[in-house]
Amino acid sequence: MRILILGGTTEASALAKLIAKDKRFEPTLSLAGRTASPAASPIPCRIGGFGGWEGLAAWLKTEGIGALVDATHPFAARISANAVKAAAAAGVELVSLTRPPWTPESGDRLIFAPSPEAAAQALGAVPRTVFLATGRLELPAFAAAPQHSYIARVIDHPGDAPLPPRIAFIYDRGPFDTAAELGLFAERQVEIVVSKNSGGAATYGKIEAARRLGLPVVMIERPEKPAGRIVASAAEAMLWLESQLRLHGSLSPRGV
Repeated sequence: MRILILGGTTEASALAKLIAKDKRFEPTLSLAGRTASPAASPIPCRIGGFGGWEGLAAWLKTEGIGALVDATHPFAARISANAVKAAAAAGVELVSLTRPPWTPESGDRLIFAPSPEAAAQALGAVPRTVFLATGRLELPAFAAAPQHSYIARVIDHPGDAPLPPRIAFIYDRGPFDTAAELGLFAERQVEIVVSKNSGGAATYGKIEAARRLGLPVVMIERPEKPAGRIVASAAEAMLWLESQLRLHGSLSPRGV
């Protein structure tokens, strides 16, 4: 059975490693191309968009895809909406690999914000040293709060996007453990953290480190994200794919 995995997350990488060992499937990992140097994949990979949901639906049909796995980031709402429409149009079964969100724990000092722009406002008027763990695409929102000093951890430089006047970059790719985050926050004298509510274990270290240090965290809330049948792990996604294989055999939607 031919499988398309919409990826770019830790879960997508974990699923790719599992499915690469299973000769019953012919998987392809699709990446949006937002990262200049994506992590190596154990399965064939395509990079770039499809041209909206219509383009994705056409690709699914042309390539004879038997099942679609949406393992994109919890904030990639547009891609997921396209996946839902395309799967329905192409007659392809869809599963959404969605990590649970982080929930407040005792000792957390969370400030919830519905958007990066609201997060910038939530930082307040008094200048502070802010650690940004939002991804490079959200950085321009913080140009509206130029009184702060920012430390942004990114994979790639944001290019020519408008940025706050005082911003330093750390170029790194997760996972990040709590001990390392504690050391980083102490070294850089971080006073407040801004993070998306991405969920998962790979980047939770910054939330735990902030809790231990008593630092406030501005948490950008997740958008509404269209989904197919929801599973919470790569192992669950594999079980679903195996169930599809039992239901439909090795035939693609084209019957080849």
